[in-house]
Amino acid sequence: MDVIHAEYSRLSQPSLQLHSSTPEFRVYLNDLFSNDFNTIFVSLPEFYDKFKQDFKDTTTSEGPSLFISAVPGSFYGRLFPTKSLHFVHSSSSLHWLSQVPPGLDTALNKGKIYISKSSPKCVKEAYSQQFHKDFSVFLKSRAEEIVSGGRMVLSFMGRRLSDPTIEESCYLQWELLANALMTLVLEGSIEEEKVESFHAPYYAPCPDELNLELQKEGSFVMDRLEAFEIDWDGGADLDENTNNTTNETVATSGERVAKTIRAVVESMIESHFGEDLMMDTLFQRYAELVSNRLSKSRTKYINLVISLIKN
Repeated sequence: MDVIHAEYSRLSQPSLQLHSSTPEFRVYLNDLFSNDFNTIFVSLPEFYDKFKQDFKDTTTSEGPSLFISAVPGSFYGRLFPTKSLHFVHSSSSLHWLSQVPPGLDTALNKGKIYISKSSPKCVKEAYSQQFHKDFSVFLKSRAEEIVSGGRMVLSFMGRRLSDPTIEESCYLQWELLANALMTLVLEGSIEEEKVESFHAPYYAPCPDELNLELQKEGSFVMDRLEAFEIDWDGGADLDENTNNTTNETVATSGERVAKTIRAVVESMIESHFGEDLMMDTLFQRYAELVSNRLSKSRTKYINLVISLIKN
């Protein structure tokens, strides 16, 4: 919405008004084929009304014509016609890999579902190589679709340093989930082999890795990169008297984190372990582990935001 407001204001300047017609904006929404776009489509009438009202409140006009449609498919490949886009925004997506890195031997990363402190070098390299491959495909695809001078703003999970096992890379969230799964193994609810064969298709890159692929692909210039610290639980309230989190707050924070992670990974876990997995029990255990962690440290993760300009 802010981008459309800004561009409409720019195009409304007398020096740029080459004709009297109102500018038109096309907005394409993208997600995987399995996504149900119906909920979004149902909400569009209300969005259009608010869109027009916002322009009336700020510019005394109904603003530009706006056309919204959906384009299903993976962004690790072409989605749009050549040179058809002026602005691309991807939010909280590029840390998801196109696939689990090939060649991960369960014996190499025993008891883990992602990179950990105990992971051998080959596991870390497998994840890094898969990210580089995916990000390269993403850049090449968008380079074909974006006009010269167009811009991309990308936000995703990342880290500031090269070590993928630092706390801010979110490896701990996956490690705690692995620990929760192993409690079900000890109880006989699931087989250990199922945990050993589950690998998260996730990677939180560092700025050096992003710059390397940008330089290799060559179609974009990095205009800006910022790293934002975000609490695991989105920021719990502090006790006003002690300036510390209370036990009750920590427990609530653990539950909040567990609900957030469940919303993201439940379908992935169910696909691998089957519908018989006691999902409520799993994420209750996970919430307890997260609460215990947060009682010791206000752990944060890093969200990277980069702005790129097409050559």
